[in-house]
Amino acid sequence: MLVTVSALSLLLMTGSGPSGQEMPFVKPSPAQLRLQLGELAYRVTQEEATEPPFSHPYAASTAEGLYVDVVSGEPLFSSRDKFDSGTGWPSFCRPLFAEAVVEKEDHRLLRPRIEVRSRQADSHLGHVFADGPPPTRRRYCINGVALRFVPRERLEQEGYGRWRERFTP
Repeated sequence: MLVTVSALSLLLMTGSGPSGQEMPFVKPSPAQLRLQLGELAYRVTQEEATEPPFSHPYAASTAEGLYVDVVSGEPLFSSRDKFDSGTGWPSFCRPLFAEAVVEKEDHRLLRPRIEVRSRQADSHLGHVFADGPPPTRRRYCINGVALRFVPRERLEQEGYGRWRERFTP
């Protein structure tokens, strides 16, 4: 079956095919992901690395829109839940919806932490800590290279129109 670049991009970004029908996400091969993501984003999302603090523009961004998984395009976080944690990484007080991310124990350091991964692509995103602002008191500390930002004004064009109501005043 021949898949055009635009159809493949649509599938990766939205989980929908060219006619709008839901299609299961198919994760690209490691070689394809390296080409698609670049070395740092590949190491972060696939090998659980961490980008340097204050190295990504999303950490300071205040633009309205959605943050989606750079691998699958699945919606993860809203700019409305983003805050400046002072850590140098994009931080959110909650995911877009409860099932958007998977949390699991991480024992790679001396103290256990809670790792955050995307549900569909199983991308390593970062960690969640219990030092965030009210009302959740949670800080989802996320690597900027694991995300792609979709501005509010482009939600429809990029297939995320169903989330538009989250940004109405």
